[in-house]
Amino acid sequence: LEALRIFVAREGEWSPNAAGLSMNIGSIYQKQGRLDDALRMYKRALRVFRRGLGDGHRRVPYALSSVADCLRNKGQLERAMAKFEEARDICVRLSGEDNLGPEVVQVLQSIAKVMGAQGKYAEELAMLEKALGVTRRNLGSDEDIVADLLSNIGEAMVRLGMWEDALPYLEEGLGIVRRNHPER
Repeated sequence: LEALRIFVAREGEWSPNAAGLSMNIGSIYQKQGRLDDALRMYKRALRVFRRGLGDGHRRVPYALSSVADCLRNKGQLERAMAKFEEARDICVRLSGEDNLGPEVVQVLQSIAKVMGAQGKYAEELAMLEKALGVTRRNLGSDEDIVADLLSNIGEAMVRLGMWEDALPYLEEGLGIVRRNHPER
């Protein structure tokens, strides 16, 4: 926190650089399980990004997603979902519905995780399939994120009892990982 105090003293309370440092500190706190401290840091960064850069800047949905992820980890699923949806809406406004990058796909995956945690498995599966479609259109089919999505879709199908449907997704995901990382 001393580094953050120095940043704020040097650059001002509303410095995007200080907000970035708050995000990094929040990430460390979250990894340590200090979720209340992490949430405080993420919210601070979000306030600064919104005030200094406006909702039209890409750092705002990134900070919203961090707040949401922390809330999800705290079990506050409804609040997490609202933040993830807000992040998604900003990203769509910035990029358009069909031109979404990897950061948006991460938000869609996170929304799906919340749906799964809420027991909404069919909705989880639909969101993951949407994320997969967007990813394949924008990045192609041989990216690691595609493998992650395929694996998550397979797991969602298993939760729905769709065992036979899940297998091709899991196998395709594994094939991508093997091609991209033969050393594993």
